[in-house]
This record gives sequence, structure tokens and C-alpha cells, in this order.
Amino acid sequence: MEQAKVTRQMIEFYKTTFDNTFNAMMILQEQTEKMVGLFLEQSPWFPKDGKETVNEWVKTYKRGRDAYKTSVDESYKKVNEYFVTADKAEPIPKTKAGK
Repeated sequence: MEQAKVTRQMIEFYKTTFDNTFNAMMILQEQTEKMVGLFLEQSPWFPKDGKETVNEWVKTYKRGRDAYKTSVDESYKKVNEYFVTADKAEPIPKTKAGK
């Protein structure tokens, strides 16, 4: 079962890498959202409908981002459950060659 252990460690590494990258991306997006929000507040020439549209885009983007994160987390959970089930399964008996 050494293969399963190595594979599980690789998947945990991928999950950690994904989480860290996703969090960095989320921070960048939140900072961009704040800058756009300040721009819109300080731009009296920008139409109200345009501001509402931009705010709706931001909300839609957040919902999509959250749905994507949830989907990825569920997928990693399923993979982890697979390996837990495989670890509990009985090992295949070894046979001696030539008999």
C-alpha cells in the first residue's frame, strides 16, 4: 500500500497548493474590487446604471468563485474518501511464483 500512501500525499500537496493559490487570487480580487469601488464612488460622471452593473458583475463573480471552490473541495473530499476506503480493504494475498 506504499503506492496509495504516496498518491495520497501527492493529492494532499495538490490540495494545499490549490488552497494557497486560490486564497492569493481571492485577496487580489478583493483588492481590485475595493479599487474599482473607490473609483466608482469618486466618479460623478459615471452613470448610476453603470455602477449598478459593475456591482452586479462583482456579486456574480463572487458567487461563481465560491461555487468553484465548493466544487473543488467536494472533489478532493471524494478522492480522500476513496483512499480511506482503499486503505480499509483487505490486501490481496501474495502468491509464490512457480507453484
